[in-house]
Amino acid sequence: MDLRRGLPPKPPSTTPLIRHRKTTSNNKNNNRSSSSTGTVVDHRSPSPIPKASDALPLPLYLTNGIFFTLFFCVAYFLLHRWREKIRSSTPLHVVTLSELAAIVSLIASFIYLLGFFGIDFVQSFIGTSRVDEDNFTLEDDVEHHSKPKPRIMDPLPTAATLTSKKDEDIVKSVVSGSIPSYSLESKLGDCRRAASIRREALERKTGRPLLGLPLEGFDYNSILGQCCEMPIGYVQVPVGIAGPLLLNGGEYMVPMATTEGCLVASTNRGCKAIFASGGATAILLKDGMTRAPVVRFGSAARASHLKFFLEDALNFDALSIVFNKSSRFARLQSIQCSIAGKNLYIRFTCSTGDAMGMNMVSKGVQNVLDFLQIEFPDMEVIGISGNFCSDKKPSAVNWIEGRGKSVVCESVITADVVKKVLKTTVPALVELNMLKNLTGSAIAGSLGGFNAHAANIVSAVFIATGQDPAQNIESSHCITMMEPVNSGKDLHISVTMPSIEVGTVGGGTQLASQSACLNLLGVKGASKESPGANARLLATIVAGSVLAGELSLMSAISSGQLVKSHMKYNRSNRDMTVISS
Repeated sequence: MDLRRGLPPKPPSTTPLIRHRKTTSNNKNNNRSSSSTGTVVDHRSPSPIPKASDALPLPLYLTNGIFFTLFFCVAYFLLHRWREKIRSSTPLHVVTLSELAAIVSLIASFIYLLGFFGIDFVQSFIGTSRVDEDNFTLEDDVEHHSKPKPRIMDPLPTAATLTSKKDEDIVKSVVSGSIPSYSLESKLGDCRRAASIRREALERKTGRPLLGLPLEGFDYNSILGQCCEMPIGYVQVPVGIAGPLLLNGGEYMVPMATTEGCLVASTNRGCKAIFASGGATAILLKDGMTRAPVVRFGSAARASHLKFFLEDALNFDALSIVFNKSSRFARLQSIQCSIAGKNLYIRFTCSTGDAMGMNMVSKGVQNVLDFLQIEFPDMEVIGISGNFCSDKKPSAVNWIEGRGKSVVCESVITADVVKKVLKTTVPALVELNMLKNLTGSAIAGSLGGFNAHAANIVSAVFIATGQDPAQNIESSHCITMMEPVNSGKDLHISVTMPSIEVGTVGGGTQLASQSACLNLLGVKGASKESPGANARLLATIVAGSVLAGELSLMSAISSGQLVKSHMKYNRSNRDMTVISS
């Protein structure tokens, strides 16, 4: 008797049982096909799959019928008795022995029906998903008591483990191309399962494992249709904290997501210097997102007619009404035109509330283009973006006119703080800034790059708070100025950043980790009191963080500590080849 299963052993059969074990190797490779399938020959017939209903003394249908009848009979009996008690004003809690037995029977039958009714229906799901596993277990039990058979070892499991034979079939279909990888979410209705299947198919097609790329612990539903397509996992980026940053009278702990050693520590030192000197002041100069379509006419004269029409102040109100229909937050601010032959580039600028606003301004621009098509039917729209915006590219128009939030941030660092915290002197910092950030950048022909490393801080804060990392390009446009004040004793430092493109709603800001970082800064979501206030505050925090980073790095360079600190904090002493193996 098999005590573990509660089943009698089956007599041996002369018909061999042949079972194939499937592995995760690429079936398309004929040279490896012999190693991708193992065959085990067993001369015993498989035992039937055990069912929970086998433990019942009566057939399942008869047992269910008995408890069904018992349930409704005692329920009727109790209701009848309680009705008589109500009529005779007898307390309901006074029960007879028969009523007590009926209550116990009612509870027992209810528990049975709740837990066991339709057990075959439940087993249909359990049996389907575990039939292969049970076969393996039962056959292994038989092999344990018989002569061992030669077996081919299964390959090591990958990070993405399939849960059923149905998933295995889907993986094969994705590998063969019969099911497009991008359609898994819509076909399966389960984003996490789709990512797992896509990942397994990718490993089989490329023959390269993804063991270091995590799959579990992420909400794949949160990125569906808005953040990332065809996910196979997520990349872990550590988040550090710099601060407190004393800015405009408020203290902020700044989250920075980076893999560069010394960056957070250096920015933190800059925050310390600013705090010890009384804080920094940030001023928002301008707030407007841009989009610039390109249209074409049959002649330069016709293109000029539209240019004059758009620049005429008498037409601005009508165009604003059309533009502002796209959103309750979008408000057209200005229209700037530039002509190149018979092509016209139209740069629209509008406020976008707490959103970064690219989609919002694009919808407004489309409304205006549809409106202009009525007045200028010969106008041909070449593209909704003609690069006069200019998005995700260094450009003079952003450097001069600004895009997103334009911010200037300043602070006066006392001589005592420069000496004790920054380990340098005011004259050394002023001279280095002139020769490096100003003259050196001019010699390099830099466009908006008159700074030490503004992009470092901007990128780290952007990644931590769910901003578009590619917009770091124009958001890092910055000029750092330093000069002595108070009879040359103290240092006045400022950063001017004309195009910080940030938002606190939409895109990656609504993901759990990024949302937590925004909440840390007190700018999570949209501002209910003043639309756009959270995004504007975030832009000033970015500028203040850049100010701290510029101050600390320039001090490290002027004191000769840059290389030493990077050798100490930005290099790993561990043997990564050993760790990887």
